[in-house]
Amino acid sequence: MSVLEGSSILITGGTGSFGKAFIAYALEHLNPRRLAIYSRDELKQYEVRNLFRNDDRLRWFIGDVRDERRLSRALHGVDYVVHAAALKQVDTGEYNPFEFIKTNVLGSQNVVEASIDAGVKKVVALSTDKASSPINLYGATKLTADKIFTLGNNYAANYPTRFSVVRYGNVTGSRGSIIPKWRAMNERGEKLPITDLRCTRFLITLPQAVQMVVDTFDLMQGGELLVPHIPSHKVVDLARAVAPGAEFVDIGLRPGEKLHEEMISPDEGRRAVSILDDKYYVIEPESPQWGYVPIADAVPVPEGFHCSSDKNDIWYDVDDLRAVLEAGI
Repeated sequence: MSVLEGSSILITGGTGSFGKAFIAYALEHLNPRRLAIYSRDELKQYEVRNLFRNDDRLRWFIGDVRDERRLSRALHGVDYVVHAAALKQVDTGEYNPFEFIKTNVLGSQNVVEASIDAGVKKVVALSTDKASSPINLYGATKLTADKIFTLGNNYAANYPTRFSVVRYGNVTGSRGSIIPKWRAMNERGEKLPITDLRCTRFLITLPQAVQMVVDTFDLMQGGELLVPHIPSHKVVDLARAVAPGAEFVDIGLRPGEKLHEEMISPDEGRRAVSILDDKYYVIEPESPQWGYVPIADAVPVPEGFHCSSDKNDIWYDVDDLRAVLEAGI
């Protein structure tokens, strides 16, 4: 039984791909007393309300994480928070850095402060592989947000609120995915653009991402950063799975884009352990002052461990990727 069952939950950015998947899971499996969706876009809220047929367990808050006062009002009576709101497009961040800082950094601080003031029990923030050894503005803001949440436990040490982070790679079926674009181009007989034919990426499905967040609420003490042990794939193999027989054109890396992604840096690897039969890695906090106890049954990772998409020990090939796509997850 999850701690989330029968509770009051709020999700920021709740009308995005993850938010919709989390709402569906929560309504079916967690029977929340109340599930509040906090997001900026009136139209998206309208569409998601209709998607879930105005389920009477759902509440709807128009608001921006940049607005701490509005957050404080929305968090009244909330037990648990999923922080999914963020600006996420790498190339957009390179041209709009101030906006990414306002949402991803200052917005994260607002969530931490408002959650402590409201007496929220636990907060889980969503991160990205681009936060590990970042080379772009988006990744740098998400690394900063990771630190804000894990170290936010120092501010909450004398309060009941605890903060943790989950970090994962590209999500199949998420909004902004290249997959629909490739399919449309293939139908028109066009070559598929690929940002360097050598690129590799991590891949996680929406159900896996949702389950990871639910698991984190049950496992967390505060200050952990959880990473799933998930497969890598070559970007060209994903294109072959989406559009068999299509031709490719190498357009080169975009501003701020990596050839290979990383989930755990070598320095983070010094604090990493494996749990639940290698299902997740946990980067444990350094010098926690809020009563964190090292995980008793965790398995230390090998010396010099780091997790990158080109050096992974599990891989999806074209057939695996095609199976994932055909399953619609």
